[in-house]
Amino acid sequence: MTSTASTTARVAVVTGASSGIGEATARALAADGYRVALLARRADRIKALAEDLDNGSIAITADVTDRDSLVAAAQRVADDLGGADVLVNNAGVMLLGPFAADQRADYRHMVEVNLLGAITATEVFLDQLKARAGERGTDIINISSVAGRTARAGNGVYAATKWGVNGWSESLRQELLPDVRVTLVEPGVVATELPDHITHGETRKGVQELYDHAEVTAADVAEVIAFALSRPRHLAINEILLRPAGQA
Repeated sequence: MTSTASTTARVAVVTGASSGIGEATARALAADGYRVALLARRADRIKALAEDLDNGSIAITADVTDRDSLVAAAQRVADDLGGADVLVNNAGVMLLGPFAADQRADYRHMVEVNLLGAITATEVFLDQLKARAGERGTDIINISSVAGRTARAGNGVYAATKWGVNGWSESLRQELLPDVRVTLVEPGVVATELPDHITHGETRKGVQELYDHAEVTAADVAEVIAFALSRPRHLAINEILLRPAGQA
């Protein structure tokens, strides 16, 4: 593949880039001139996406619960793209269901992916972001959820992970200002494959029906992310809450 991207193009790292908001964000940022490092476990999907973008973006198989794979990914970004200007912490799972002992594997997995995964990815890429901040400023985008504001029956641990992301993001924002901006994005119901991984049958059916009628798409969220990144450096959009217009 021959790259059409400028060597001075900004570089965005997107975790969970194989589908949903991650894939849509990669496409939106590539359209804005970014070269994108596509990080996900599903190698075939991100390889196909990189080929489709055809702009010098690269696919890197990585798991946010495996620090070693993230360290290797960061080295690849440094070697092939020169370092990261933007990190989008998008990888996440939503394993809803009644709080019960037989769900404990799901609970642990959500904590490891949604909260610790974002923290670890940021820790691994932070040196690159700091190093490149002096040139033109850098950004961290943390994808949370409306569940990071409002907990409901059946989503307690998922909400706990997102509340954790929200609190950590605000602390990080204060530590890194003004050179590395931190933006928290909290979507409501978005048409993605998130319900596919719910193991509790009754919960999955109810959530799937809700998501099947979602009017907000992953591309809508990606457009908001691209807008936040495009703002002049003296302006930081700290937090974005977005829902379908009809969601209570």
